[in-house]
Amino acid sequence: MERDNLMHGARTALNRDMDTRAWAEQYLKEKTREENTLMSDEEFEKYWKYHKPEIMHAGAAEAMLAFRQARNGD
Repeated sequence: MERDNLMHGARTALNRDMDTRAWAEQYLKEKTREENTLMSDEEFEKYWKYHKPEIMHAGAAEAMLAFRQARNGD
Protein backbone atom coordinates (compact mmCIF):
# COMPACT_ATOMS: atom_id res chain seq x y z
CA MET A 1 0.00 0.00 0.00
CA GLU A 2 2.80 2.43 0.86
CA ARG A 3 4.44 1.80 -2.52
CA ASP A 4 1.13 2.61 -4.24
CA ASN A 5 0.82 5.87 -2.32
CA LEU A 6 4.39 6.82 -3.16
CA MET A 7 3.85 6.02 -6.84
CA HIS A 8 0.56 7.93 -6.91
CA GLY A 9 2.16 10.99 -5.33
CA ALA A 10 5.07 10.88 -7.75
CA ARG A 11 2.79 10.51 -10.75
CA THR A 12 0.65 13.40 -9.55
CA ALA A 13 3.74 15.60 -9.20
CA LEU A 14 4.90 14.64 -12.71
CA ASN A 15 1.49 15.47 -14.14
CA ARG A 16 1.43 18.91 -12.51
CA ASP A 17 4.91 20.14 -13.48
CA MET A 18 5.89 19.65 -17.11
CA ASP A 19 9.53 20.62 -16.51
CA THR A 20 9.87 17.96 -13.84
CA ARG A 21 8.07 15.48 -16.08
CA ALA A 22 10.47 16.21 -18.95
CA TRP A 23 13.44 15.70 -16.61
CA ALA A 24 11.98 12.43 -15.29
CA GLU A 25 11.20 11.19 -18.79
CA GLN A 26 14.77 11.87 -19.92
CA TYR A 27 16.15 10.20 -16.78
CA LEU A 28 14.06 7.07 -17.33
CA LYS A 29 14.81 7.02 -21.05
CA GLU A 30 18.57 7.14 -20.40
CA LYS A 31 18.28 4.46 -17.71
CA THR A 32 16.25 2.24 -20.04
CA ARG A 33 18.73 2.80 -22.85
CA GLU A 34 21.58 1.65 -20.59
CA GLU A 35 19.62 -1.54 -19.91
CA ASN A 36 19.10 -2.18 -23.65
CA THR A 37 22.57 -1.75 -25.14
CA LEU A 38 22.09 -4.47 -27.75
CA MET A 39 19.35 -2.50 -29.52
CA SER A 40 20.24 -0.14 -32.34
CA ASP A 41 19.21 3.50 -31.84
CA GLU A 42 16.31 2.97 -34.24
CA GLU A 43 15.15 -0.16 -32.42
CA PHE A 44 15.39 1.60 -29.08
CA GLU A 45 13.39 4.63 -30.23
CA LYS A 46 10.63 2.31 -31.44
CA TYR A 47 10.78 0.37 -28.14
CA TRP A 48 10.66 3.62 -26.14
CA LYS A 49 7.70 4.94 -28.14
CA TYR A 50 5.57 1.92 -27.30
CA HIS A 51 6.76 1.21 -23.76
CA LYS A 52 7.18 4.76 -22.44
CA PRO A 53 3.77 4.90 -20.67
CA GLU A 54 4.40 1.76 -18.62
CA ILE A 55 8.03 2.74 -17.93
CA MET A 56 6.95 6.21 -16.78
CA HIS A 57 4.24 4.68 -14.58
CA ALA A 58 6.52 2.12 -12.97
CA GLY A 59 9.47 4.50 -12.62
CA ALA A 60 7.68 7.62 -11.37
CA ALA A 61 8.76 7.28 -7.75
CA GLU A 62 12.36 6.45 -8.69
CA ALA A 63 12.50 9.39 -11.10
CA MET A 64 11.14 11.81 -8.50
CA LEU A 65 13.71 10.64 -5.98
CA ALA A 66 16.49 11.11 -8.55
CA PHE A 67 15.10 14.55 -9.43
CA ARG A 68 15.11 15.67 -5.81
CA GLN A 69 18.63 14.35 -5.28
CA ALA A 70 19.88 16.10 -8.42
CA ARG A 71 18.16 19.34 -7.42
CA ASN A 72 19.60 19.21 -3.88
CA GLY A 73 23.06 18.21 -5.08
CA ASP A 74 23.09 14.90 -3.20
